[in-house]
Amino acid sequence: MERIAFTALGHENIVGEHETTLEITTENSLTSAGTCIIGVCASLNLPSFNERIKKLAASPTTNITLRLSAGEYTDIVKGYGSPGLTYSNPVSMVIRKSTYECDRTLMVRADKSASDLMRPMIRLLVSRDIVLDCEIEYSRK
Repeated sequence: MERIAFTALGHENIVGEHETTLEITTENSLTSAGTCIIGVCASLNLPSFNERIKKLAASPTTNITLRLSAGEYTDIVKGYGSPGLTYSNPVSMVIRKSTYECDRTLMVRADKSASDLMRPMIRLLVSRDIVLDCEIEYSRK
């Protein structure tokens, strides 16, 4: 089992309404069109994850669990690794309900998207003062 933790920040344009994806970005700005983005200014990016994690992420037998915490709220998103996950995009981490793979994809076949997250937590994340604590766990089935 491998774990990695990082933080992101809230932003006044966070709405968390996308029905198939959820995204955390290293960028510090966000337009109202980014309905999947739930955190900006991420303290880590996908290329900085260690090689053991990247190898686990590229396996379809890996369970990936993302724990998101803001204020008093915690939500958990579960999904899977896949051979096409390269973790090479330096800006975005995208959690997908689908099986689509690209350099931004953190996990596929996720059980939640931005619209499925706890609404009270999303309401907190409209403030730049709110820290979103993120922890990802990788484990084999």
